[in-house]
Order: sequence, then C-alpha cells, then structure tokens
Amino acid sequence: MNLFNEKETTAVTASAPTEARQPSQPITSITETDEKIKTFDESFDKEEKEMRLQMNPLYLKTVTMPDLYNSVFEKQHGLIEGILPRGTYLFVGSPKVGKSFMMAQIAYHISTGTPLWNHKVRKAPVLYFALEDDYPRLQQRMYQMFGTNEAEDLYFATSSKKLGDGFEEQTRGFLHQHPTTGLIIIDTLKRVRESGNDYSYASDYDSVAKLKEIADNSNISMLIVHHTRKQPSKDKFDMISGTNGLLGAADGAFVLSKKNRTDNAATLDITGRDQQDMRLKFTRDTDNLTWTLDSVDTELWKKPPEPVLDKIAELLSNSTGTWTGTATELCEAINADMKPNTLTLKLNVNAGRLYDEYGIKYENTRSHDGRKISFTRENA
Repeated sequence: MNLFNEKETTAVTASAPTEARQPSQPITSITETDEKIKTFDESFDKEEKEMRLQMNPLYLKTVTMPDLYNSVFEKQHGLIEGILPRGTYLFVGSPKVGKSFMMAQIAYHISTGTPLWNHKVRKAPVLYFALEDDYPRLQQRMYQMFGTNEAEDLYFATSSKKLGDGFEEQTRGFLHQHPTTGLIIIDTLKRVRESGNDYSYASDYDSVAKLKEIADNSNISMLIVHHTRKQPSKDKFDMISGTNGLLGAADGAFVLSKKNRTDNAATLDITGRDQQDMRLKFTRDTDNLTWTLDSVDTELWKKPPEPVLDKIAELLSNSTGTWTGTATELCEAINADMKPNTLTLKLNVNAGRLYDEYGIKYENTRSHDGRKISFTRENA
C-alpha cells in the first residue's frame, strides 16, 4: 500500500509548479486510483477483522438473511437421482434380508455410472467397508451378481480401525488419495463403533455424528448398514435397533423389509432431510441375486416451474452460449417484470437448478466496476 501512496504523492508534487494551468487529468486518474485502493483497503480490513474475531473463543460466526441470499452455493448433486442424495444415511434391515446384496448393487452402479432402477446415476469412486465378509466371499458375490463386468472405481476393505481409534484417519487417508470419491458404505455400524460403547442416546448420536462429519467435510454420501429390532412397529423407522440418537444424527434412513424371510419380494422405505418420504417395492432375482424395482408408491416430487430460468435458457440459445452484464441489463434482456435485486436473489437460489435442467453455469461476482452476472452454456 505504501508504494501506491508514494507514487501518487510524487506525481502531484512534480506537476504542480510546471503544469498549474494544465488540465487536471493526472489528478483525476489518481483520484480513481484512490477510490480503488480505498475499496481494496476496506475489503482487506473486513477480512482481517473477521480473522481476528474468529481467534476469540467467545466469537459466534453468523450470517444475515441478505448475506445468505447473496451467496451462491455449490449444487449438492445426488448419486442416484431422487433416491440417494449427498449426506449420511442409515441402511437398516433384519439379518440376512439382503442388505449387503443391495449395497453391492448400489456400489457397482455408482462406481460405473450405469443407471439403476430407471434412475440416473452420477459416476464416482466408491469405498465399501465389507466388514462382515472376507475377500473370497466378496469375489463370489460380485461374480454372481455382475459376472466378468469389472468396476475399476469400486474399492473394498474387509477390516478397519474403530471410531476414535484410527477409523477417521484411515478414511480421510483414502479420501485424500481418491478425492473424487462419491460414496462410502460401512457394513456394519457395529463393526466400527468404539469399544465399551454404552449404547445410550448420546453415544448412538455421537457415533453417527462422527461418521457424518467425515461425509460432510468431503461432500460425499455415506450409507451405514445397521439392523432392525425384533419388536414390530407400524412406523418402519421405529424398528431401527438402538435409540433415536442414530436417526437423529443421520440425514435420513432406508429400511429394507420382507413379510417373510423366504420371500423374494421386499419393500424399501426412505425418509430424509433432503427428500420426500418414499416407498419402493422390489423383487430379488433368484439367479444373480440383484434387486429389481417393481413399483414406487410415492411419485417423485417435482419443483414448480420457474419462468426466469426458461427466459435465460432462451437468451443463451440466441447467442454464442455466454452472456455477461449487470442485473439491470439482464432484466432488460429477458423482459423480466421485477427489480434487479429480486432477479439476482432468484438466480442465487436457483443456480444449481439452472445448471441441472439447462446446462447453464451461473456466476455472480463483484469487482471494482460493480457486480456482474455471467452465464455459460456447456457444450455451446
């Protein structure tokens, strides 16, 4: 900052004696520079102030509602469209109901990116903790289910440390080596819980919360296989073995159940923070032991239409696939009957939807020249 100040002082002093009657163009230029430096200083001071506040153990970080609306957050893409969002989920069922076979099927399809049960799948590496199996059993199971079709991005582990005793470090180490990982399966929860666990509400909650912290920090999905209790209940989620602390800490749960153990038909009930409650009905193929979706009792909820997104898509279809300007200019370009700040808010909230449904990337940036909006259509 001192270098800028020295240059400005020298310029003004040198020109004063010899060019007192000349136009003040150099001074105007310096004034503009002063404003930019002032803006930079204010921004720097704000960041420095925030850093100092965070060092105070009594500091509570908050954001206002306008700050929240002015932020553009990265879209959290689900791995199986409409079924498996990002987050930490319990996958529960009685012993030998077919949970591990469904886990293997989900892991295979995500690691290969092939559609599953008529739903789109986002391809990503998968880490499968098959802690109740050994490698020979896994080999036979995968061969029976998928034959010689290999999945290079599907990784198995049949042993691990326990929570609080190295499991977190092992998992983070794998994620560091494989940063694009999308799913971790833990089969089962009991195999990774701390020794001497008292299975109270607090300990149930803490066990899942520790696993959820790994998933949240890495922006991945996690399926935690667990068992149901023997006592029946009208609410399938009340049958999760343990206290309500397990479901309380998780983002949701899947419950796989059969009317009779020998049935090939099963029902999968789903609940979660980021999805509607669903019930899916499956039949198990007796030859390859994979699960086939028969019906969905609850249709997938669809977001109501957002006319602004349609107009933006139309704007880019008539251009080179890119557009940059202010919110006011965008209002004029798409004939939006709303205030520029209202339009910006709509775009901030719907940035992920704009990309998912129209393939258009949205950015909202601030510079010395003001705030700019830009759109880029992929494969333009």
